[in-house]
Amino acid sequence: MARLFGTDGVRGIANEKLTSRLAYDLGRAGAYCLTNELHSARILIGKDTRGSGDMLESALVAGICSAGAEAVVACTLPTSAIAYLTRHSGYDAGVVISASHNTVEYNGIKFFNSSGYKLADEIEDRIEDIIMNGSETIPQPTGKKIGRRVRLKKAAQDYMDFVVETTDVRLDGMKVVLDCANGAASEVAPWIFKLLGAEVIPYYNMPDGTNINENCGSTHPDQLCRLVSELGADVGLAFDGDADRLIAVDEHGSIVDGDKVMAICAIDMKERGVLNKDTVVATVMSNMGMEATLRENGISLVRTGVGDRYVLEEMLANGYNFGGEQSGHIIFLDHNTTGDGILSGVQLMSVMKRQDKPLARLARPVSTYPQVLVNAYVSDEKKHDYDKDEEILAAIKKLEQDFHGEGRVLIRTSGTEPMVRVMIEGKDKEAITKQAVAVAKLIEKRLK
Repeated sequence: MARLFGTDGVRGIANEKLTSRLAYDLGRAGAYCLTNELHSARILIGKDTRGSGDMLESALVAGICSAGAEAVVACTLPTSAIAYLTRHSGYDAGVVISASHNTVEYNGIKFFNSSGYKLADEIEDRIEDIIMNGSETIPQPTGKKIGRRVRLKKAAQDYMDFVVETTDVRLDGMKVVLDCANGAASEVAPWIFKLLGAEVIPYYNMPDGTNINENCGSTHPDQLCRLVSELGADVGLAFDGDADRLIAVDEHGSIVDGDKVMAICAIDMKERGVLNKDTVVATVMSNMGMEATLRENGISLVRTGVGDRYVLEEMLANGYNFGGEQSGHIIFLDHNTTGDGILSGVQLMSVMKRQDKPLARLARPVSTYPQVLVNAYVSDEKKHDYDKDEEILAAIKKLEQDFHGEGRVLIRTSGTEPMVRVMIEGKDKEAITKQAVAVAKLIEKRLK
């Protein structure tokens, strides 16, 4: 049986894989494991704008209360807001109902511990073992020991105040276009940038429960590119459904991805003496060109597996305070414990203002090798077997030998869908595109 938890909590099509029953079970088991069986424990819950969030929230609350914990329900908020409020306000755990950048039919449930960090694998394994195998018996309190549901007021204001306080730079005179993905950033993001003095032009900030990430947001920034150029804005910022990602657009309408945002911010942090150990933590997906740019500026790059949780683990283990992913999950650990797209946007605009340089000029020195990503659609049961197939391994090995250190091949399995992602990086885009398509077709053939 496939593992219940993926790289970012439990995720699947709502009411099909991610059912109300599963949400209830996750609430019970999560409350039991994350609160040390304390009947007086409080768990904070937030969600994005998907219509299925109401159904899953009700079931999750029922599970938490049935385990004797208090379920504190916040309004629609970014994932990063729940992480911040969990640790700042002393909750025993936090839960977010969101499928991040995925389309509306998907939803997910992810947990934070009392310190605002995503769960360690062993805690997820324990929760999963309880749900799937009944490995532990969860108490069934009655009477006064049953938990209650409580509505949290001022959660949005507390988060907005927090993000504003992460910079000492005013953004007066700057014009920013925001793509809120019809998601969790829709209300709070425009207010945050207005509070900092920027002229804000919000788009895709009218969620209706069905339009989250629909041809907008960090995975579809084309419209934002056009808008920034047409409106004469200084910058465009695109978030995803739960606002933990940021993709930026410069004044000319060109995309500035997570790698470039990290390089710009890291160089600025080093110059100000606040980049711990002059090191950035990124994943194996980050571009070789970004690594070269950091090296030229006296900054080291440490790579991890794909997933911001692994970036965070490396940061915590070795005392680093900055890292993230090419996809736009960026962690400013001095401020928050998880990727925060809105906070990242504030920090990026602060660099622009502090250095009095347009974004295109800041991004220009960050070199980028052509990088091609092709999805291979395979059997869900076999998607983890690509590294056991001799024909696939031989094809990958030959490609790597042909690159002679001037390119690389990265194969990884999707955590939420029946696919294997083939990423090839090198100097010749046309050549690596053909190579990536060929490898993807081979994987599809071998793993049907």
